Amino acid sequence: MNLKEKDFFLHKNQYAISNNKEGEVFKRSSSNIALIKYWGKKTNTLQIPLNSSISFSLEKVFTGTKLRYHVKTPPYKKNFSVKFFFFGKKKFIFWKKILVFFYRISSYCSYLRDYHFTIETYNNFPHSSGIASSASFMSSLALCIMEMEKQLVPSLTHSFFLKKASFLARLGSGSACRSVYPGLVVWGNHKSIIGSNNLYAIPYPYKIHSIFQNLIDTILIIDETPKKILSTQGHQLMNTHPYAKERFKCANKNMDCMISILEMGDFQEFGKLIEHEALTLHAMIMTSNPYFLWMKPNTVQIIHMVWDLRIQSKKNVYFTLDAGANIHLLYPMNERLFIGKWIKHDLMFYCKKIIESICF
Repeated sequence: MNLKEKDFFLHKNQYAISNNKEGEVFKRSSSNIALIKYWGKKTNTLQIPLNSSISFSLEKVFTGTKLRYHVKTPPYKKNFSVKFFFFGKKKFIFWKKILVFFYRISSYCSYLRDYHFTIETYNNFPHSSGIASSASFMSSLALCIMEMEKQLVPSLTHSFFLKKASFLARLGSGSACRSVYPGLVVWGNHKSIIGSNNLYAIPYPYKIHSIFQNLIDTILIIDETPKKILSTQGHQLMNTHPYAKERFKCANKNMDCMISILEMGDFQEFGKLIEHEALTLHAMIMTSNPYFLWMKPNTVQIIHMVWDLRIQSKKNVYFTLDAGANIHLLYPMNERLFIGKWIKHDLMFYCKKIIESICF
């Protein structure tokens, strides 16, 4: 059953603070890599996508977040009380983002103003470099908040817990709503996917061929520095992009193709589609006004090397890119040995770091 926005409101008469005066929770949430990309948000709305998307969650690329809380002593101010630490250090920019996030979700979690919070977080990959660090952090924080809410309202079902966590995470970072779940996850209303909607993500509901189970995703870290143009700014540029409407049509058509591919198990068509989606995303970025370029010379060099390897070896290795310079190589588990050796022998020179994960 699809939930509406009204279903996520929690008012003060629905819980008692005395049930949960203090506590500590920890949640770990994976990054995700989109196969069909979401790029562009509806104007005058909060984090509503202009096309549906589908992603794999990445088992070994994650953010861990600890949330400690205790009730404020009256009389107290109604503003939010939050301390934030990233790898044990205060980060003012991140702290400001969390305050914005708390403000956005406060209507749905009215208890947030009643507590002091200390948030400690870390991740095992570079942040703000195009590997969905905000997605994994915001989803881990949303899961912590929902764990706290479950103490206040013990009757919450597991299904509702995850849907609301996804709903809240979306208000921090659009793609964060997909990181709440493992495996293949869909976000955004699509006519061909039952249960899909714009408010929260859902696990992919249809048959998946065995070749797509436990795919390897090797992330080639080409540039660890934070992006000069953040994804939020890039999304905004789609509002005036001359090719935006055609892009949204193309993305929805590609989603229909992906549904068929995932069922039939055609890895070559899968690979061609994810590469097309990645290059289309970057084409939109390069033709925005103002335009910009996230790819680096080594990004382009590795793309050509992937294409050459496929011709020479007939191996099933394909790339995708998020909004950054770093490359994800996707390939079946049974080709891990050959491709792993090739990556270490031929690609290491072009990378700052290599992270191997599993699409789980």
